[in-house]
Amino acid sequence: MKKLVLAAALAAAASTATAGSYAEPVVEAPVIVEETASSSAGILIPLLLLAVVAVAASN
Repeated sequence: MKKLVLAAALAAAASTATAGSYAEPVVEAPVIVEETASSSAGILIPLLLLAVVAVAASN
């Protein structure tokens, strides 16, 4: 009976020791979203400046 208990304990210890390795978790890359400027924003300021200069020149 002692041999049976010892064999069962050794079998349980051996099966947990060789159960496998720890797998690395899968981590997804973060999604980076860039904001784009409006296409009219680049021309709006020079046009406003030109309008101010035109108004000032007409006086």
